[in-house]
Amino acid sequence: MTDSRDINIEVEEAVVPRMRRWPSYLAALIVFLLLVYLLRTVLLPFVAGMGVAYFLDPVCDRLEKWCCSRILATTLVTIAFVLIVVLGFLLVVPLLIDQLSAFITSLPELVERAHQRLLPLYESLRLRFDLPAVDDLGPLLRNRLGTVFGFITQALQGVVSGGAALANLLSLLFITPVVTFYLLRDWDIITARLDHLLPRDHAETIREQGRAIDTTLAGFIRGQATVCLVLGVFYAVSLMIVGLPFGLIIGMIAGLLTFIPYVGCLSGLVISMAIALASFDTWHGPVAVAAVFVVGQVVEGNFLTPKLVGDRVGLHPVWIIFALLAGGALFGFVGLLLAVPVAAAIGVLVRFGIGRYLSSPLYQGHDQVMVPEDVASAKIVAGTANEP
Repeated sequence: MTDSRDINIEVEEAVVPRMRRWPSYLAALIVFLLLVYLLRTVLLPFVAGMGVAYFLDPVCDRLEKWCCSRILATTLVTIAFVLIVVLGFLLVVPLLIDQLSAFITSLPELVERAHQRLLPLYESLRLRFDLPAVDDLGPLLRNRLGTVFGFITQALQGVVSGGAALANLLSLLFITPVVTFYLLRDWDIITARLDHLLPRDHAETIREQGRAIDTTLAGFIRGQATVCLVLGVFYAVSLMIVGLPFGLIIGMIAGLLTFIPYVGCLSGLVISMAIALASFDTWHGPVAVAAVFVVGQVVEGNFLTPKLVGDRVGLHPVWIIFALLAGGALFGFVGLLLAVPVAAAIGVLVRFGIGRYLSSPLYQGHDQVMVPEDVASAKIVAGTANEP
């Protein structure tokens, strides 16, 4: 019968050569991040095309099963996607531009009405809670708002740094469809070649983690995109029914920002309440606006997100917010596009690493051998209980 100490020695001897490879992996990762940083101004259409090709590849595969060639399926899918995007812009963008221009035009009047509406309310609260006088609020608000707007301006400058906003827009319009077409056409060939380049000793493990990343990424982004679309339509239609001025643009923006946890609802609520207080003569309008966002949050939290996204993706809201902020600060708009995929990949790899650590002699002790019950417990702690 093999002694447990001999088993641990064999495990350590097998782990040591793998640990020696980590410097090479780390160097490759550093070089890759450096290249992304240096080329961030020209990577936008390629990253966008890769993302579009990733989500349209299942459609091409389905068309191939219906006796279409790969080139024909790619052509049909690419043309349909471009037509849908162009039609969406032609229908929605003019309405949004009209509402935005009208909002900018009426902004001084809204501010004046909000001032007249809120001043008596603030005076009553000031006498009750010993708040600062209205004249003293000016410098205080200017200092606070100056800090906030300075941070927002710095973030926006990082996104559109180098005056490349127009170039990025043009590249998205003209280069992204071409990149999408060629990636869709050769997607299976590219993945097969990448699979052939995997180190043979770890090929199956890498494939398992790749499938886990694919499941996490597809489940989150596809599900979250549906949630954003549903909430955007709900907020826009509901705010227009309530009678809120500029309800269409506010609702669409709130829905689109829902992929950033809590940001969409809070930003939409704050802007809508400010406009409602300045626009409605009674309190029924602001109450109805608040009710719209409360209902939206209840529907999202109890029905849409559990059904369409689910908990299996394992992406915590705080982790997503951090990834978006870090990606935007480091790599601009390209970083925003890569933030969620990279966060999903890191989350899967971290859970995989925790599972390996919990089953290793480093955690178990040199004189311990993990039994099947310990393996199951380790998977639960690492969040990989449903993985093979």
